[in-house]
Amino acid sequence: MGNCVFSKAHIYEFELESASSIRSFAEDAQTPVTVNKSSNILNSRQDSVRSRTTNFEDLDYDALYEESDDNTLELEIHGSVIRHLLSQVKIGMDLTKVVLPTFILERRSLLEMYADYFAHPDMFIKIPDIKDPRERMVQVVRWYLSSYHAGRKSTVAKKPYNPILGEVFRCHWDVPNSNNGSDDSTVDDGPVPWCKRSQLTFVAEQVSHHPPISAFYAEHYNKRISFNAHVYTKSKFLGLSICVYNIGQGIVHVIDYDEEYILTFPNGYGRSILTIPWIELGGTVTINCPKTGYNCNIEFITKPFYGNKKNKISAEIFGPDEKKPFLSVSGEWSGVMEYKWTERETEEQIDVNQLNIIKKQVKPISQQEENESRRLWKEVTAGLKFNEIDRATAAKQSLEQKQRDEAKDRKDTGQDWPTKLFYKTGEDTYSYIKPLRQRLPCCGQATNT
Repeated sequence: MGNCVFSKAHIYEFELESASSIRSFAEDAQTPVTVNKSSNILNSRQDSVRSRTTNFEDLDYDALYEESDDNTLELEIHGSVIRHLLSQVKIGMDLTKVVLPTFILERRSLLEMYADYFAHPDMFIKIPDIKDPRERMVQVVRWYLSSYHAGRKSTVAKKPYNPILGEVFRCHWDVPNSNNGSDDSTVDDGPVPWCKRSQLTFVAEQVSHHPPISAFYAEHYNKRISFNAHVYTKSKFLGLSICVYNIGQGIVHVIDYDEEYILTFPNGYGRSILTIPWIELGGTVTINCPKTGYNCNIEFITKPFYGNKKNKISAEIFGPDEKKPFLSVSGEWSGVMEYKWTERETEEQIDVNQLNIIKKQVKPISQQEENESRRLWKEVTAGLKFNEIDRATAAKQSLEQKQRDEAKDRKDTGQDWPTKLFYKTGEDTYSYIKPLRQRLPCCGQATNT
């Protein structure tokens, strides 16, 4: 999850308004940026890359999004740029408008990162199969805690692309054994209209730019379960780290039991930003089901300065009106978690690294609409992949300038931005326009009891 979920995500990255390039950043700061010319590794790498990537016309853009993003060379070399930038900000400062160089970008949009909450779709669609409400709550917690580790395509903390207003990302998952002989026709009125009833589908839209709000929705038609979320990100400088606050909530709808599980998201922290940055999650998260009264408190524990392991969590699940938990969870969200039942004196271990990550399926870029994430950002992605930073910067600036021009036109004509797939339900809250529970017959009537 993104990462977050959350921060898959979420959730996980510096949520800053990125700059344009190392060069433009240096000009703004009136500080020359130099690279050691004797760096044979860098020079030979750049020379070979330039010779290979002069022409992007024959590139397989789809493949660029499937590859890992583990290159730390640029971050090491340009650490002086980051240090200069940090000298210009104060502790506690909101970083929304701070300029960052393009080379720290991860090669995908934040909207795509949110889809990582469902990297284990089998765990999500198992929720409605469980008849006991207490065990259903436990399964929601299992899915949620297992969703965060899958969101990292790089061992280095990098920032995803800030989605353009109106940007959309769609995908789906083929989940083994999820049909069980049911009708598997196409869900024409669903969020991904070319997908079938046995597939888990996902759609995300950037519904606001100021403040930056992303909304996303997932559903499995045959399992009669859906998820709706909105996340508003805000970042602050903390000295040697950056914090991303993930403000918002998600709701799991288990339709046959007429249940909602309301959950929140942890904050994301970028640590060691002067060297090779890494990420961790921190803060208190809650999951509660108003209908049954079951609830869960989760603590994402940040690593102390000295000692201890990273990515630790502690969770407790309570029954209705109970003050003592019937289940506690401890361990690491990126590794092994132990589930201990108080009454049964039994334990269960889940090692997330042993879980099968099911790859999301995305329509080829050549078939995507103009506002879909991978098509929008493909030139930036290619430039970053082949270390052609100026090329990536130019493509990024073009997208951002187009967004500014459109915002000015709306302001001049007194028009608000019309969202396409989500509608506003509150000041900063959004819901999907055609949720599964409204499209299914006999919703709210428990068929599994």
